[in-house]
Amino acid sequence: MSVKRRIMAHMVAFYPDYGKSLEVARALIEGGASIVEVQFPFSDPSADGPVIQRACKVALERGFSVEWGLKLLKRVKELGDDIPVFLMSYANIVFTRGIKDFLKQLASIGVSGIIVPDLPPDYDEGLYETGREIGIDVIPVATVTVKPHRLEEILAVKPRYLYVALRKGITGERTYIDKRTVAFLDNIRGRDIKILGGFGISERKQVDVLMPHVYAAVVGSAFVREIQRNGENKNPYRSVLNKIRELVGE
Repeated sequence: MSVKRRIMAHMVAFYPDYGKSLEVARALIEGGASIVEVQFPFSDPSADGPVIQRACKVALERGFSVEWGLKLLKRVKELGDDIPVFLMSYANIVFTRGIKDFLKQLASIGVSGIIVPDLPPDYDEGLYETGREIGIDVIPVATVTVKPHRLEEILAVKPRYLYVALRKGITGERTYIDKRTVAFLDNIRGRDIKILGGFGISERKQVDVLMPHVYAAVVGSAFVREIQRNGENKNPYRSVLNKIRELVGE
């Protein structure tokens, strides 16, 4: 295959706990992830399916706090200094800490991008402007079913990256990539934007179908399932490493 398989690997901070989530990050980085996306767990994760929801619940029960999350982000960045680290969070966490102060904290520890799915560009409380000011990419989210005029509104903020949810609904369910999806992605690719395509990507053959049309395939629930299969009280490094290597391939 001539197109490099880039994986934006999604993990949940503090899942299964602080130490083991660092082992997850180490496995993802050493296994070939192009971007590591760290999710701060939230009690009401509206875009997440049951697999990620459970991971968030466990992480909160095992002591996650935003301060500890920031410490974990710093350690993740140290594990792979040349690999971009993105934060995925819901608006409540970002807004209550003060958008500018929070983004400055992220920049100081080397985080290069943030995804806040419930702060879209026209209801963002200044998130996009502040990101440009501080030098952090704020990454909007669109679905393949978005109306053309709405897509134009999203792209008007001129993001470097766009997260495309490859179907409606929540994360974790299997996604089928059809001609309509490919046409949508290719239309955006002509705009000099890096597309991150996700929701339900868990197999190498899905990645192979996606890669000619996106900058990176986003995989998250598949790694959480590997942790669960391995046992949440065991070191997840090997099971996660095997999965990311399977997806990235040679």
